[in-house]
Amino acid sequence: MPDPLPQSVLFACDHNAVRSPMAEGIMKKLYGTQVYVQSAGVKSDHEIDGFSIAVCDEVGVELSRHRARSFGELGEMGDDLSSYDLIIALSPASHEQARELTRFSHTDVDFWPIPDPTATGETRDAKLAAYRGARDQIIKRLTDRWGGTLEHN
Repeated sequence: MPDPLPQSVLFACDHNAVRSPMAEGIMKKLYGTQVYVQSAGVKSDHEIDGFSIAVCDEVGVELSRHRARSFGELGEMGDDLSSYDLIIALSPASHEQARELTRFSHTDVDFWPIPDPTATGETRDAKLAAYRGARDQIIKRLTDRWGGTLEHN
């Protein structure tokens, strides 16, 4: 039986350009307004990755308007990390930073080690396969935990 949805989830990765925006978009597609979802990175020094946009588009998740933001920028926007029920870190660096930034709060921090697809594959098809693998791992983690289905085109 699936777990009950938390009220708010923050996905985190290194640059908020590949894995965490994919997870944010997919969770919004799966659960709509039932849960408040955002994403952030340790840094926000990259734009949203084109391969992430492409593989999410294949499952009806639109990412082209995503703007990368860091943990610090979330705080500047008034989004306090301690107000999230759950932070899901998708990289070791984001896991470490999320734990450090929430050490005095009741926010749960989970680590889902989704491999970074950016350094995988020599050809366009190989790169797309790596990004699809990351996307599909995220979908599986979400649906295993909270139920639901996301149809592939």
